[in-house]
Amino acid sequence: MRTEGGQRHLRIRKFSATRTGIGVLAVAALAVGGVLAAAKAPAATQPTSSKWGGHLSISKEFFGSTVEPYTGQVTPTFRYTMTNARGMKVQLLSYGATTQAIWVPGRHGKVKNVVLGFATLADYVKFDSPPVAPTTGVYFGQTIGRYGNRIAKGTFQLKQPSGVQTYTLQINNGPNSLHGGVVGFGNHIWSQVGSLIKTHDEVGVTLRLVSPNGDGGGPAGSPGCTAACTGYPAQITVDVTFTLNNHGQYGIHYNVVNDSSNLNTITNLTNHSYFNLAGEASGSAANQPIFINADNYTPTDATSIPFGTITPVAGTPFDFTHAKPIFPSIADCTQPSSQACTQLVQAQGFDHNWVLNNSGPKLHGLNLAATAFDPRSGRKMRVWTDQPGVQFYTSNFLNGTLIGISGHIYRQTQAYTFETQHFPNSPNQPNFPSTTLLAGQTLTTTTIYAFSS
Repeated sequence: MRTEGGQRHLRIRKFSATRTGIGVLAVAALAVGGVLAAAKAPAATQPTSSKWGGHLSISKEFFGSTVEPYTGQVTPTFRYTMTNARGMKVQLLSYGATTQAIWVPGRHGKVKNVVLGFATLADYVKFDSPPVAPTTGVYFGQTIGRYGNRIAKGTFQLKQPSGVQTYTLQINNGPNSLHGGVVGFGNHIWSQVGSLIKTHDEVGVTLRLVSPNGDGGGPAGSPGCTAACTGYPAQITVDVTFTLNNHGQYGIHYNVVNDSSNLNTITNLTNHSYFNLAGEASGSAANQPIFINADNYTPTDATSIPFGTITPVAGTPFDFTHAKPIFPSIADCTQPSSQACTQLVQAQGFDHNWVLNNSGPKLHGLNLAATAFDPRSGRKMRVWTDQPGVQFYTSNFLNGTLIGISGHIYRQTQAYTFETQHFPNSPNQPNFPSTTLLAGQTLTTTTIYAFSS
């Protein structure tokens, strides 16, 4: 692991506990036309509009069946519904450990779903991240891995006990590997760990995925692999715990164990929810004020790979250190030939990594990363994390071809993401915080999306 001074690294601890019942899963390609036993699985249902009534609860229901890529077997999926006493509800799928809907009351108690998604399992399998290179999909609500964001040309080097090794990954985004490759964590069916979480403080569930050594690879000529791809080294076991409490905090806690005794690996997990605090069917979110607690960002080349420089946001459209609406920021290119304006043109909006500040408010030891606000409804979201970066993406490539969970067409600027993360292409940038997870060690990281009105 690199130890550059003053940089944040993966939080790790030695792992010695013995787990049972977890085997190495075989890699299998996911057929786009896979069996969907419940293609008409119900859409996310709207909670009552009572702002303060009710209590903490969690339930589980069947959501349909589809092919699990690791096994090639048709496997059931489930939907978990978490509610709190303030009228907020989160609906989570075991397919892709995907956040399907987050229902939040506004200042007058009217409840809206504030994330983009699909109504059925069939739509998630077909459209969310279809496993056909180079089509990468939209990743609505998915848990992203093994490596969130991009790795340049799908290759990196990593020091192993046997020496420095070169690894190659599936190419699925121009010349690069994005969000784990053709078949990422969002294409898999996660298993429930233990019982549902029910305490006086919160409700929730832990979902698990075991990613084998070589995940994200394939033989020559397979999707994303012109030549043979090695995939990621080492088996890892990923447990993600999703919780909701009465403070409107939707917590996502990641626990990643490198199961190998002799292979190091890399990992960078995130959640890919698209937010619109006015409601997912309300149209453009471009006038919602955004704050990002970052004095710097990482500019990219034309393929969205960072140059490796840490660049100040001051005086550019990338400066969200004071809350401002998205659209004037995108349009505010007073110096069209500047680097910042070139960045906006290349990405067709914002799709960049901000380098988060350590300063500012804290919640349970987490830093404030960003806030968003909808003036009409009064809904506000605060994003808290221990990660060094956040990818702010303004849904630049929603082109009107997808129909969302409520039957409405999704278009550009309809929503935005706050993907808490390590920086893109970190394994190839020695000056970026390290994403190496050593053999036998464990990574833990937490992000909280907190809602209020």
